Amino acid sequence: QVQLVESGGGLVQDGGSLRLSCAASGRTFSGRAMGWFRQAPGKEREFVAVISWTGSTIYYADSVLGRFAISRDNAKNTVYLQMNSLKPEDTAVYYCAANKNGVPYRGSYYSGIMYDYWGQGTQVTVSS
Repeated sequence: QVQLVESGGGLVQDGGSLRLSCAASGRTFSGRAMGWFRQAPGKEREFVAVISWTGSTIYYADSVLGRFAISRDNAKNTVYLQMNSLKPEDTAVYYCAANKNGVPYRGSYYSGIMYDYWGQGTQVTVSS
């Protein structure tokens, strides 16, 4: 069974840090780029970050650039999202997703249609 399971969410104060993890089954993870998305209440889902299979290509949303860092451990089938300097506007449910390709395409890496497996999400709440 194909699975992506996120963990590490929680409640943190403005300026705090959290590290999210996404554990994937081998079939889902192997050879694929992995991304993080988020969705705040009443808003559309938005792209956060993506990392290629080898880790050599990474893209971030402008809103998190310089504060968040995506990484992966292929031996553990796990992708991470280190979130620093968190702001109340980062409050959302965070989802990891498996890209259809090993390298995210420059013109489409931010689109949900490029991802075919999704986790159930983990809540991140940043209090002011």
